[in-house]
Amino acid sequence: MLKGKVAIVTGASSGIGRAAALLFAAEGAAVVVNARGARDLEIVVKEIEAAGGQAVAVAGDVAEEALHDRLVATAMDAYSGLDIAFNNAGTVGPYKPLSDVLAEEWQATLAANLTSAFLAARRQIPAMLQRGGGSLIFTSSFVGTSVGLPGMATYAASKAGLMGLVKGITADYGAQGIRANALLPGGTDTAMAGDAAQKEWAAGLHALKRIAEPQEIARAALFLASPMSSFVAGSALYADGGNAAIK
Repeated sequence: MLKGKVAIVTGASSGIGRAAALLFAAEGAAVVVNARGARDLEIVVKEIEAAGGQAVAVAGDVAEEALHDRLVATAMDAYSGLDIAFNNAGTVGPYKPLSDVLAEEWQATLAANLTSAFLAARRQIPAMLQRGGGSLIFTSSFVGTSVGLPGMATYAASKAGLMGLVKGITADYGAQGIRANALLPGGTDTAMAGDAAQKEWAAGLHALKRIAEPQEIARAALFLASPMSSFVAGSALYADGGNAAIK
């Protein structure tokens, strides 16, 4: 489905990002994988290569502008272009009521979840335009879009902001072949989901009464990355187990 394509996947050392990197590679893409931890990234690269795929690791923090220069340069140097970017890395931020959130906590959460997406897109778009277009995917959340949760206003604001970014990119570049979309997962069985009790609580928020496996969200990302979604742009794809349907 992605044969001959080149993709960047951030947050690729675990969870949704790791599942997406493995799936994209299995579908034929050459993948530039990113996360802060170099050791875990190299494990992902070895898994991809062992399965016959192509991957290269670039460790670093998505909140730092220079990282996005390195990611795009690596895609161009190693694989001669860029077609897909799954901007997935992020953070939950502080769990506390808004009036208790420190300004530096607010700024750090926005830097990781929203400003990082801007920094990524402004580097990725020119590279994609050289290939006649491409697909940008941003991991948003049902939190802040279809529901608010106690103690998560900072996270919600940063993730909801991605919807404005997606629509703006679409207005600016859609006619040039750039498709930007947001992927909104529901609760997913990753480290960010917490302990067993927190996962059980989260399952109750969903119509399906369970949380997702990372591979399920990765398949939704694959749809947005692939030609199957060729007329999907500026949209929000809820992969949330029916969370939005029962609020």
